[in-house]
Amino acid sequence: MTAGSGVSHSERSLPGPEALHAVQLWIALPDAVRSMRPTFEHIETVPTATFGDHFAQVFIGQWGDATSPATVFSPLVGAEVLVGNSGSIPLNSSWEYGVLNINGSMTANDDDVPLNALWYSPVGSTELALSGSGTAIVIGGEPFLEQILMWWNFIARTHEEIEEMRMDWNLHTYPPIADRVGGWIPAPEMPNVTLTAR
Repeated sequence: MTAGSGVSHSERSLPGPEALHAVQLWIALPDAVRSMRPTFEHIETVPTATFGDHFAQVFIGQWGDATSPATVFSPLVGAEVLVGNSGSIPLNSSWEYGVLNINGSMTANDDDVPLNALWYSPVGSTELALSGSGTAIVIGGEPFLEQILMWWNFIARTHEEIEEMRMDWNLHTYPPIADRVGGWIPAPEMPNVTLTAR
């Protein structure tokens, strides 16, 4: 889903015997396209790549011989990696990367990556040596040099934009939604401070 100028949606998991275990990633759109019309792509299967003992499902961007069909608006990659005993994954040295351990025990370039922790690789690295056993989400891309604000469900560049988005949401100017979870909820009160970019 590309939110662009704004979307309304519901997040509801299907009933089943087990609790949902998932990762939700937000990608900030570059300023030139951040007000684009919202879009949604349903991608049923993603390409795969093998790096040594590691098996990667590339859900966005390009890695090795695998290129995801997902539309991108900045140079980036994201993959779910089944971490094997050993193997190196080539990196773009002008990008930064992160490895999120979502289950198992693993190291990244000889550093332990604790469960639910994000290991960071700055610009300049040419390979990622993973070892262990488990599943990781590996993300990477060109450093995003624009300053952004994130508050509640809004991403903007200024405090004033966040205030306007909040007001528009609470005035129901976004498209309405109907679901079985409970429907629309109001945005909370703004904090008593000026939000600053990070």
